[in-house]
Amino acid sequence: MSIIGNILWFLLGGFLIGMMYILAGLLCCITIIGIPFGYALMKIGLFTFLPFGRTPEFKTNQPDALRLVFNILWILFGWWEITLTHVGIGILCCITIIGIPFGLQHFKIARLSLFPFGSTGK
Repeated sequence: MSIIGNILWFLLGGFLIGMMYILAGLLCCITIIGIPFGYALMKIGLFTFLPFGRTPEFKTNQPDALRLVFNILWILFGWWEITLTHVGIGILCCITIIGIPFGLQHFKIARLSLFPFGSTGK
């Protein structure tokens, strides 16, 4: 199921979403201050290319003040809008039975895009 889901996801917009994340990440990397945010955007972009069969892992057992600060800055600078977009698209996808798997993938991406620092997409 994950192979078929990834192929359909990639063809029906996953490629476009991933490329937009990577392009935004490259734009953030222009300045030295934006490099951590650009890296986080590229990490989300690579996850969105093929999300089926992968789950974002969050490091909760390791206290890290820098990760916390960057996640707070991420939310304060307005990147939480990405999360709301993925939640909205996920809800729209879950209206139909066929769209439920795609909606669930948007919910995974929404969680990853809310707290990108200290998470990995495996």
